[in-house]
Amino acid sequence: MIHRYFAGALGLVILAIAVWSWRRRRVPGQPVWLPILLLALVIFQALLGMWTVTLQLKPVVVMGHLLGGFATFGLLVLLALRTARKVPRGPSVRQWRLAGAIGIVILTAQIALGGWTSSNYAALACLDFPTCHGSWVPEMDFDEAFVMWRGLGIDYEYGVLEHPARTAIHVSHRIGAVVTFAYLAWLLVAVARSGAAMTGAALLVGGLLLVQVALGIGNVLLHLPLGVATAHNGVAALLLVSMIYLNYRLWLQQH
Repeated sequence: MIHRYFAGALGLVILAIAVWSWRRRRVPGQPVWLPILLLALVIFQALLGMWTVTLQLKPVVVMGHLLGGFATFGLLVLLALRTARKVPRGPSVRQWRLAGAIGIVILTAQIALGGWTSSNYAALACLDFPTCHGSWVPEMDFDEAFVMWRGLGIDYEYGVLEHPARTAIHVSHRIGAVVTFAYLAWLLVAVARSGAAMTGAALLVGGLLLVQVALGIGNVLLHLPLGVATAHNGVAALLLVSMIYLNYRLWLQQH
């Protein structure tokens, strides 16, 4: 119920932002379509929240609800950046714009994998690290692991997958973590070397990336304590918005 109260309050705040922005739409520099998009997203989020309950924790809905929450947070941060005080541009880092956008895509895919891992109760499918069940290639069932829709009337509480399928999801999330870490580390070093103006943003993303990796390993070795699991989710959100900030700096003026 607390979650519902906060969601309702957030919806009212975003509605007020959208109305205010629309009324000021003729003011130069006033964002209009971004607040409208936020309002549409939060309405869809409310529907996903309802379906999470009525469809008995269907994994694709739970994952979508998580991604919608992250998207809402990210767009709010982007709106804050768009309406912040402008300062002069720094040195051009135009050559890294596409690479930065790809970084957001890779990170979002990894967050989706994390949501799929959680919604299928696969976080404890492997209890050792870096191996899984003492093997680098444990028994895995990828055919069942990523079935998005299994029909209606199924109760997904505690999951419906057999252990090999859960192991496949867990290992996929680990592989995704390696790919995400490698790409973002390369991107951050390249961006930081391109000019001192981008060093702060790169260090912000890099610090959160290291914390996130440590929390992910801690979830496995400590057998998913609630505090560490919650922190892993929260730092993922901060990592996403820090990448949005980095890309904003790459694409538009500095703030």
